[in-house]
Amino acid sequence: MTDAQPNLHRRRLGAALEGLRKDKGLSLTEAAELLGMNKSALSKVENGKQRVPPVSLAGYFAFYEVTGTPKADQVKQLAVMASTGKRSNLLDRYGEILHDPFSQYLGLEEMASKNDLFSASVPGLLQTEDYARAVVVGRKGRTRAEIDSLVDLRMARQEALRRDSPLQIWCVLDEAALRRQVGGTAVMNKQLQKLISVPEEYPNVAIQVLPFGVGANAGLDGPFHILHFPAGPPVVVVEPLTTLLYLEEEPDIESYLTAYNYLRAEALDAEKSRQFIHRVIKDQS
Repeated sequence: MTDAQPNLHRRRLGAALEGLRKDKGLSLTEAAELLGMNKSALSKVENGKQRVPPVSLAGYFAFYEVTGTPKADQVKQLAVMASTGKRSNLLDRYGEILHDPFSQYLGLEEMASKNDLFSASVPGLLQTEDYARAVVVGRKGRTRAEIDSLVDLRMARQEALRRDSPLQIWCVLDEAALRRQVGGTAVMNKQLQKLISVPEEYPNVAIQVLPFGVGANAGLDGPFHILHFPAGPPVVVVEPLTTLLYLEEEPDIESYLTAYNYLRAEALDAEKSRQFIHRVIKDQS
């Protein structure tokens, strides 16, 4: 079965299989002959345009001579992620109000083991319900029912912090996120209190504040997420106004990993960030 638009995890699996082939020094034609496939079919596999059931990997491993190696184990994990037919439970519940780019993001967030993010507003995974409502209302053109559903979705996404293998969150938060009066003073005070309490309640969450005093920094081009998975390289998600961009190429990933390391180094550490948020609460009271 082939798809015109390969999903992200199939592309990652295809790239891993291509890497095994090249490590073996085989051309596409030579590998296809060994595997009993035609060249076009193998090309589609490596480009992520054709599904590869996990049970069919044994043939690849045998011919590429990696059976029982760590590389084979990683490819198996990629194959499981790529072949899952499971839709996110959240997508089942809220799919009617979601656009395709964010629908894909929900699936990635569900599979991710870690999310390193930089933002100039409080990210959805850390929002209070009142703050989330103020954000959604601020984006005009939604009906009351759609607003209610989108707020419910943001709250439901936070279950990722409490699941059996909880999502690890490392958040570098621009000071603007603390100062901008989203929803008014009462809403902001409650939100800031949550930013203090969440890392205390969940050891899988870390928050650092990037003060205005840092000046020019690696995050000036806008918010981004670096999603890490149990297998394969991370994926960078950039948030323009109307869509989400998924960056998978190694140079892009390295650029964002470097930028994030700079942001973490320039931001206040966790304890100083907590103290900083306390001061902002006092300033706004």
